[in-house]
Amino acid sequence: MAVTYLCRYCDTLIGQIDDERVTEMQLGFHLLTPEERKDIISYDSDGQTTVRVICESCQEMLDRNPEMSLLARPFQ
Repeated sequence: MAVTYLCRYCDTLIGQIDDERVTEMQLGFHLLTPEERKDIISYDSDGQTTVRVICESCQEMLDRNPEMSLLARPFQ
């Protein structure tokens, strides 16, 4: 499974996993609710999985300015 982790706010590449042996269960995707999965994980036709999470920089900014979480993409 090829998985790319991107920041949901600034699009920074956080990391990538390119190992066909890795399963969604090993990544913990099975712990997400259907709504969380829809919000966080996307799949393209080439088999690429993209997971949108928050990078450390954006998390620090949100910790200092929690009202910014109300904006769709506050750091662009």
